[in-house]
Amino acid sequence: MVSQSHTATFLLFTTFLFISRSISAAHSPPRLNATTNDLDFIRTSCNATLYQDLCFNSLAGYASIVQDSPARLAKIATGVSLSKAKSTLAFLSKLSRSAAEVQDCVSYLDEAVGSIRDSLRTLRNMSRVAAAPSSGETFSSQVNDVQTWMSAALTYEDTCTDEYEEMDEAGEIKTTVYDRVNKLKRFTSNALALVNTYGNNGAP
Repeated sequence: MVSQSHTATFLLFTTFLFISRSISAAHSPPRLNATTNDLDFIRTSCNATLYQDLCFNSLAGYASIVQDSPARLAKIATGVSLSKAKSTLAFLSKLSRSAAEVQDCVSYLDEAVGSIRDSLRTLRNMSRVAAAPSSGETFSSQVNDVQTWMSAALTYEDTCTDEYEEMDEAGEIKTTVYDRVNKLKRFTSNALALVNTYGNNGAP
């Protein structure tokens, strides 16, 4: 009986401890290594975008990495855009198996993913260009390439949503595709705006 009593007490205590820790974790604010200045830089930089709240909310978690670097911010924003584009493409590719009308949009998004991927690869190479100016590549030319690719990605995404806007029939598929791609466009637009800021800054 004593053993059973001790066991019951131990289980009750363990359960209480687990619940207490869970409640504490739920109400504890996230631990951020970013300083106020880091977050202020993200917020101020996002003023150059069309979707400022989305910009800040999607990039604030990287503030400690970005610090006050337009280059790092442009790379991370483009990386976030690429991640969103790939997940949207995967979703629509799966949807197209049962909805043939989605296939054109899948093709457009596939092109968009390629353009954003090229942009990110080029942004990551910017430091190499600065270290080897004799390579024939310049900071300005590579920024122009990135701007062209990101603009192309946005055009592909626009083409997809434009086609769905013109559809006579409204339905769940139309709404789903339009909403998904329209949200993606906001990430791409924000990334392009931050790339423009990086380019205007004039230094890698």
